[in-house]
Parts: sequence; C-alpha cells; structure tokens
Amino acid sequence: MLKIERINTLLQTLFGTRLPTVIGGSYAFMVPIISIIHDSSLTSIEDDHRFLNTMRAVQGALIVASSIQIILGYSQIWAICSRFFSPLGMVPVISLVGFGLFDRGFPVVCGNWHPHAILFVVFSQYLKNFHARQLPVLERFALLISITVIWAYAHLLTASGAYRHRPDVTQVNCRTDKANLISSAPWIKIPYPLQWGAPTFDAGHAFGMMAAVLVSLIESTGAYKAASRLASATIPPAHVLSRGIGWQGIGILLNGLFGTLTGSTVSIENVGLLGSTRVGSRRVIQISAGFMIFFSMLGKFGALFASIPFTIFAAAYCVCLVLLRIHFEGFSWPAHTNAGWFNDFLNTIFSSSPTVALIVAVFLDNTLEYKDSARDRGMPWWVKFRAFKGDSRNEEFYTLLSTLTDSSLHLKWYHYPVPEKGDV
Repeated sequence: MLKIERINTLLQTLFGTRLPTVIGGSYAFMVPIISIIHDSSLTSIEDDHRFLNTMRAVQGALIVASSIQIILGYSQIWAICSRFFSPLGMVPVISLVGFGLFDRGFPVVCGNWHPHAILFVVFSQYLKNFHARQLPVLERFALLISITVIWAYAHLLTASGAYRHRPDVTQVNCRTDKANLISSAPWIKIPYPLQWGAPTFDAGHAFGMMAAVLVSLIESTGAYKAASRLASATIPPAHVLSRGIGWQGIGILLNGLFGTLTGSTVSIENVGLLGSTRVGSRRVIQISAGFMIFFSMLGKFGALFASIPFTIFAAAYCVCLVLLRIHFEGFSWPAHTNAGWFNDFLNTIFSSSPTVALIVAVFLDNTLEYKDSARDRGMPWWVKFRAFKGDSRNEEFYTLLSTLTDSSLHLKWYHYPVPEKGDV
C-alpha cells in the first residue's frame, strides 16, 4: 500500500491538481470492505483459501468502483457540479473533512496520549521560533520529532518489561513488539499487480464500494480547497478540480490492481500539517514520495512503522485534524434492510460527515433565495476562480508540466505564509 499511495501522490502532484497534497488510505472504504469480509459466500470457504478469495473480491470491487471517479473527473461532470458550491457551503465541508476523522483517533487517546500530544503542541506552537542555522526545525518537523521521541520512549518501556503485567488493552495500545512484526517481515518485498490472483467481480460488492468512492470524492474536494488555502494558492478552477478527481480514480484503480485492500483519498493529516509546518511546496511532496517508493520495497521498513503504538497515531490525528478548522456538524444514519448492498451504500454515505454537509449545504444554497443571497454567500468573489483564466495566478499553480519553463523545475523550498483568519 505504501508504494502505490506514493505513486498516486506523484501522479496527483504532477498531472492532477498539482497541489502539495499526499494521497493515503481512506476510512470511507471500511464499511464495504468489512461487509465483503463477512459475506456468507466467503465465510463458508476454508481458512487456508478464505484470505485470498476475500482479497480478490475486494480487488474486483475497487476496480469497478474506480470508474466512478474516472468518469466524473475526465468527463468534466464534477467540474459542472462544483459550480453549485459556494464559500459558505464549503465551510462545513472543509471543517468536517478534518473532524470527520477526529472520532477515529479520539477513542484511542484515552490509552496513553498525553506525552505525544503535549510534546507536539509544545514543539509546534511554543518552540516554533527556535532556529538551527536559520532553519525553523521544530516548527517544520514537530510531528516527526515528537513521534520519534515518544516512540523511542515506548520501546524503552517495552524492552524493560514495564507493560508485562498490564491489562491487554494497555499492551495493545502501547507496546512496540506487536506479533513479532519486524522479525517476521522479509527484507525485500516488491508488490506487483494481481499478486493475490485474478480479481473476482460481484455486483453487490461493487455497488457498496461505489458509495465509498463517492465519499472519497467529496472528502478530497474539501481537502483540495483546504490545501490550496493553506498553501497560499488560488482556489482550484473547476476543470483542475475535475482533473484531480480523474487521476484519483486512476489511483483507486491501481489500488485494486495491486491489492492494497483499501481505496485512496487525499490525506487529511498532511493537509493539517501544511498549517503546522507552513511548507506548501509540491516539490517537497514529490521528493518525499520518491524516497517512500524506495523504502516501500524494504519489508522491514514497513514493519518498523507498524510497530508504532496506536496512541501515538491517535494523538497525531487529534492534533493535526484540529489544525484544519474547529467546527462540527453532521449525522450518521445506520441502515438495516434485507439488501446488504443497499445497507453498505447508505451507511457509507451517511457515516461521512463531509458528505452529509455537502449534500445539505448545496441543497440549501441553491434553493433558499438563490439570487438574493449570492453576495452573502460570497459568490461574486468565488465565480472568478471557476475559469482557468479567471485569475492570473492560476497558471503558476495549476499548469501542467508540459508548459512549464526549465527554470521553474529547479528544486527549491517554498515557505508560504499561512493566511490569518478573516483574510480573503
């Protein structure tokens, strides 16, 4: 998964929206994937073959569902849909893109979250003006440094036997020697297409996965707009946004071909880090992706990161996602009908706070005093960013590589100021 997501990151920064965004796994796919795992046609298979058959079923569902984003993106249908969005309507969407994942980390932080969260806040907020050779080390690398320190601390406690007589929940959340991951992992592991065998296709599985792809599309739309804001870029024009969605669909297709188990979306945590590090350079993202593609072929490397205690991830989630916006709204609507695919579709859609926010916001924006409230909703300012030539800066941010000059390809670090609240 690490290799494919970094390839998707390169595709997105080179040919997609070209914003400094990282592509990662999406929680939106959990509902249909769990449904596939518990499908009666798969649970009846013997254990020796059940895993492979389940992976093939997930692969087939991802391959079929990826066509949704590919079609909506490259046909420019999503560009047409985005014309109905307004600044007022995107506020809850962008806010809930972060806080929609907040509940993934918050239930785990009760395990032992204090050291990492406190250290991260101290480094990124209180010691951010500390410079080493005129480089704001603690501001840019607060998350990396705090994770390394607390990870080493957790490993020291594990090696000394501090967790030996603790409850099972504490050991699961805090120990770094989970199931001998590092010792059992191979040194070299190169993923290849269809490594689990030929994918199998089922209409019910594919339909449930399509809902996850739609949720991923909406969450990515909010993430792209948040990333453009934090990187001091203009709002992505409609066709650029649609182009990015198309490439994201190709990324999900690659997920299905390589059998990564889950689909992909824009990493909300890394969008939050744009606000923390204040480094909004696509070149930094591309170089990092290149390194990660190399390290992904080292099996021990992936196992090493898998040994990070859950509470460290949970604390990082809670702090990074707060950096997007402090706002919460949305609801979850569990569906229980006799049709499993219909349950998966509704549960996936309505368990996503950004998706619910976008549906409600677009409906109210375009039905309640549509013309009279245009100014209050910020539409006169918003409309000029729909077309590529609506703002002279769009060419700098979103033009594809084929039209860039050689001088613009030189490697450099860009340090973008984060706009203050209330700035336009």
